[in-house]
Amino acid sequence: MKRTWLLALAAGLLYVSAAQAQYPMMDAIANKVIAKYQNSTCEQLWEKKSQKTPPTAQEQNAINLLKGDPQMRAAFINKIAAPIANKMFECGMIP
Repeated sequence: MKRTWLLALAAGLLYVSAAQAQYPMMDAIANKVIAKYQNSTCEQLWEKKSQKTPPTAQEQNAINLLKGDPQMRAAFINKIAAPIANKMFECGMIP
């Protein structure tokens, strides 16, 4: 049982490492998004949410890049989901 768990953990870590090595541009974009949430106060996030501003040209390019590559998009979402969801939970933006 322990061996199976260790093999699954090793496979998961290998997959995450391979995804990061495969998409260095995506990794940089994800790190930027994560940093934006981690370095923002809850008040800043609430204000940004209420403004609903259109994406910048750089953000639109990143969105188009992710729309064009489903595997990259999955790796991106897997990387940013937990940090963003945790921050939103802390700020009362999700139950």
